[in-house]
Amino acid sequence: MVKKTTGPYPALTVDGDGSSVVPHAGATLLLRTAQTVRLPAALSDALAPWRKPLAIHDPAKVVLDLAVSLAIGGNCLADIAQLRAAPEVFGLVASDPTVSRCIDTLGDAPAVLAAINTARAATRTRAWALAGEHAPDRGADAHRPVVIDVDATLVTAHSEKEAAAPTFKRGFGHHPLWAFDDHGAAGTGEPLAFLLRAGNAGSNTVVDHKSVIRDALAQLPGGHRRGKKVPIRIDGAGGTHELLAWLTRRRLSYSVGFSLPGDLTSIQQKLATIPEQLWEPAYDADGQPRPGAFVAEVTDLFDLTSWPPGMRLIVRKERPHPGAQLRITDVDGMRITAFVTNTTRGQLADLELRHRRRARAEDRIRCAKDTGLANLPPHDLAQNSIWCAIVSPACELTAWIQTLTLIGHDARRWEPKRLRLRLFSIPARHARTGRRRLLHLAATAPFTQLVLAALDALAKLTAAPLADTG
Repeated sequence: MVKKTTGPYPALTVDGDGSSVVPHAGATLLLRTAQTVRLPAALSDALAPWRKPLAIHDPAKVVLDLAVSLAIGGNCLADIAQLRAAPEVFGLVASDPTVSRCIDTLGDAPAVLAAINTARAATRTRAWALAGEHAPDRGADAHRPVVIDVDATLVTAHSEKEAAAPTFKRGFGHHPLWAFDDHGAAGTGEPLAFLLRAGNAGSNTVVDHKSVIRDALAQLPGGHRRGKKVPIRIDGAGGTHELLAWLTRRRLSYSVGFSLPGDLTSIQQKLATIPEQLWEPAYDADGQPRPGAFVAEVTDLFDLTSWPPGMRLIVRKERPHPGAQLRITDVDGMRITAFVTNTTRGQLADLELRHRRRARAEDRIRCAKDTGLANLPPHDLAQNSIWCAIVSPACELTAWIQTLTLIGHDARRWEPKRLRLRLFSIPARHARTGRRRLLHLAATAPFTQLVLAALDALAKLTAAPLADTG
């Protein structure tokens, strides 16, 4: 035991063998959740073709360890060292060179992404089944659908990486496209699919949107492939003829941002002809009428003959908040936004509120960037795609912890940084007694009891039969 400092504060010490005090012992919750939903077994089966006969480290274990390291705050391959320092919790963790070689090997095989996605889909099915009545697809119908949000983001590259390019915001990096399942206002969400793209990739590239939506639908448990139960929400980047026609042919429900056709003068003139009684009060985030905001359907006011049949055009006007900069498209001081949908039922205000909640996708992207997406460590594009495939289960484990164990607690909506500070960073003391190994979580940590209650909930889920999520 070596003393490190003296003075008015307690002396800091270093344990000689580092085996008694375990940092990040709260991350046991991540490991138990992964075991409960059988993620290690699913990954091991999916990545079996890439395991070498004499290898000590299973690629599936490396991938899972990397996902856990991102969930507790890592943002590069070397941060797996935090797990390696606590073998009492995380077991045998590969060295940095082994991890790097594993990512190189997986990145050279295009089929790896499909294998990881297959494992994630199987795991998601079990996780949602265990969630029972709290599952995102429980009782899914037109009024309580499983919403898929599609949105792109920019990831800055601080060095020359493959496919890194100047972005439309005058940065340099990549422009990945992501799809998320929205858990609603009472929860968070989880990633479904992604497509890593060059920094100069277009925002409204139809082929990219199709690819991500297909992959997202494949991630949903059986029976949720199309129709009113699974609306696709996209911002204005999805408002193209080809994508809307494709969604219509696939019989998918959609709510997509839209640019009103025509020049500014004609648009203003048409909007001015709408009788005041046709403008309905719009809702705020809580579903209550919002003063100074109105919605109206203008499908018959514009020429939409070249667009898919059944498309409804809905506009919203509201007075900009104080200090907002006026735009050229504002009409009489009112900000105009529009979206299209093929949903035939429901109040206009409800449909508009449903579309506006697409903004939660920005929260999901922020959480993903807090869980490793902000940095793409490798050089090659294929390896960085594997990195994104590791970010996905890292975000999913966090979401499944909240869905399975934290219902009814404020922690159900905590974002990654708060979960790390309050739960995953709780230390423990490792002890051996008889043939057992014990972790004594710090009793003085404010949220130790919450972690223990969550672990008990996972144990009960494992012992109980699966719930029917039909």
